[in-house]
Amino acid sequence: MAFLDIQDVVKDFDGSRAVNHITLEVPRGAIFALLGPSGCGKTTLLRMLAGFETPTSGRIVLDGQDLSGMAPYQRPINMMFQSYALFPHLTVWDNIAFGLQREKIVRAEIQQRVESLLALVQLEKLARRKPHQLSGGQQQRVALARSLAKQPQLLLLDEPLGALDKKLREETQIELVNILGKVGVTCVMVTHDQEEAMTMASQIAVMHEGRLMQVGAPSEIYETPCSRFVADFIGNVNLIEGLVVEIAPDHTLINTADGPQLVGHGISGTPGMSVTVALRPEKIHLSPQDQEGMPENPVNRVAGVIEGKSYFGSHTHYQIRLPSGQKMVVHVGHVGPPAAQRQHEGLFERGQNVWAHWSPLAHVVLTS
Repeated sequence: MAFLDIQDVVKDFDGSRAVNHITLEVPRGAIFALLGPSGCGKTTLLRMLAGFETPTSGRIVLDGQDLSGMAPYQRPINMMFQSYALFPHLTVWDNIAFGLQREKIVRAEIQQRVESLLALVQLEKLARRKPHQLSGGQQQRVALARSLAKQPQLLLLDEPLGALDKKLREETQIELVNILGKVGVTCVMVTHDQEEAMTMASQIAVMHEGRLMQVGAPSEIYETPCSRFVADFIGNVNLIEGLVVEIAPDHTLINTADGPQLVGHGISGTPGMSVTVALRPEKIHLSPQDQEGMPENPVNRVAGVIEGKSYFGSHTHYQIRLPSGQKMVVHVGHVGPPAAQRQHEGLFERGQNVWAHWSPLAHVVLTS
């Protein structure tokens, strides 16, 4: 039985459907990410879990208990907002203790919980500071500690790292996952940042226009997207239109504007159907045009001209113009000592003719 069971939930606002028949199961102890562009319904769904919005239809069940009709303060749920909403006039210690004091918990118990949480988020030495005396990352940890103080069964995070700069956000992602892992609380987070979801979540639900597009582990969402939208939204991808020529149990042949694509598995469908081939940039290899053994009409190979080049340390990002006029993005990774990396960086230059080629197992074929 799922710990959090969202059953066919719908939410309408003045005739507009924000959440469209969402059904989800979240296991106990998971960090579950609702991922999607702005306006896709993910925050509305989170607010229904918290009790700030009431579903138009459907049920939300937490650990076997139907939450229908329960006020936010009655639910065993706490929510951490993007703005952190810390009380500026209270110290770190008092911010964490605030909810416990409101519930009239005995002083000794409050003391024990606050000290334990300060240790968990590594802020013992800053307990007497006010929020304006803390960095953004420290404020984020105070807000997390305050959210955990009442020992909720479910923790909701609304764009938890959105207020931090990129470098601090990347550092805090791992830190936050480790803290949540130690506590063992089940967590549902909302984010539009795919890298944040891929780094922090054990499972991801991709949403678009109020609907669920795909649910799965980060690797599954990235490697085997179920639709063009998911493939394009998660990471960089080359999307190549084509027509199916041949389908067999162990392969599929697809004609595209830049040559035939041989896919190393069969697909559902019939010859003549239109499909989209999704090809990740890091799965493409580049070779000089004059490399020996290149056939004139290659399968899974295409000639092109490098139009753009950007160095990112771990890889170089190339943009290649193909004969059809379509652009292809290729990531060439850097391995070995720094000298070898610098040499590798200079292998291909703007204006150079190259061949791009890839394995039959590199594709994902999308029919929607």
